[in-house]
Amino acid sequence: MLDLIPSLGGWRPAVSGQRCAVATIVAAGGSVPRPLGTSMLVSEHGDVLGSLSGGCVEGAVVDAALEAMRDGGIRLESFGYSAEDAFAVGLSCGGELEVHIQPLGVGSPELSVLRGFGDAGRNVAEGPAARGLAALAVIRRLDAGGGVVVVDDPVRFRAMESPELAMLVGDHPATVFAAAAQLEPLLQGGRAGLIRLAPPAGCTGGSEATQPEPITLFVESRLPAARMLIFGANDFGAALLPAGKLLGYDVTLCDARPAFSRQSRFLAANQVVTDWPHRYLAAEAAAGRVDGRTVVCVLTHDPKFDIPLLETALGLGLAYVGAMGSRRSHRQRIDALLAYGTPAEALERLHSPIGLDLGAVTPAEVAVSITAEIIASRGRAGRGSTTPAPLKASSLKDGSGPIHPTSTPRTHEARQENPWT
Repeated sequence: MLDLIPSLGGWRPAVSGQRCAVATIVAAGGSVPRPLGTSMLVSEHGDVLGSLSGGCVEGAVVDAALEAMRDGGIRLESFGYSAEDAFAVGLSCGGELEVHIQPLGVGSPELSVLRGFGDAGRNVAEGPAARGLAALAVIRRLDAGGGVVVVDDPVRFRAMESPELAMLVGDHPATVFAAAAQLEPLLQGGRAGLIRLAPPAGCTGGSEATQPEPITLFVESRLPAARMLIFGANDFGAALLPAGKLLGYDVTLCDARPAFSRQSRFLAANQVVTDWPHRYLAAEAAAGRVDGRTVVCVLTHDPKFDIPLLETALGLGLAYVGAMGSRRSHRQRIDALLAYGTPAEALERLHSPIGLDLGAVTPAEVAVSITAEIIASRGRAGRGSTTPAPLKASSLKDGSGPIHPTSTPRTHEARQENPWT
């Protein structure tokens, strides 16, 4: 639902006060076009804001949303691929989606959340000083209980200390504790996920037909953009800068030499810093402005910059640290870092020479090589791999089986978003 915030203010049905329904992807399996939490608004006259699948199931979702507004009921619709009926509504990519459809009145809490944060979403300034403004999470109760809790600071949110969350799930200590254990990792990781909680003890008696349904929560958390720190104001840095922004990173370019860092070709960076690289990185870490999602690309290719910078970076637990240079330079770099006391296990996390072996030559091609390695490394971490095995690039056409790890959407466990290739 949070993906609708930037565009809601200009959507005429919302401005004119029409009734609408929100359709949200709450579970997904296999190869799907959009991640969990992607939403689409449908007005009472059939106008649409957003998209769930790029066209595969939108028509059926609109029909279900209009029906929900007519009868006031909440729906959970499932879509998948049917080989038996090629003309049935479904996903030709072979994935599965579960879409929660909820009618919203003019004063509904969910619509108020979207409207209330619309201006903030459009006016968030760029740069480290404004990163906190971009953090936001919403916890929605999807079963008959209903309700929504807005979390302004997902990273520091403590579920056990939230009276709003306790009220949302029924104010039973065991239920709140169970919710906290599943909610906080999603909130702090900037992810979306569906959570089902058993009803409180003592509320499950009676026949099977009269047992209460589980408490169902859907969590959407958005953190500020992860940072890409590019060290080296050169042709390779200039090419990597727009590539990093294309991937959604907040990009900083840093170089100790003013004559290089102040060139106009680097103005597209979110920040341009003239400082010694290791000193700048250490200061940013001390200020809490780097985290486990931060990417560091060392393109200076100069030992007086590279060695102290890599020594600092490898001690911070960053998502990715890569350094440009030949294999000879890499060996010399490793020897120097070992001499400075860098642990051998930390050096296993260093991507050097930087990038995947794509045969890249030009700065633009090298930028593709670097971002490809970042994506591959990020995907491996998302699947829970902690072994620093070599990354291998291969063509999808040479493989077999599912493009994405197969998961069954009906398990309703908290899952990380599954991007579409």
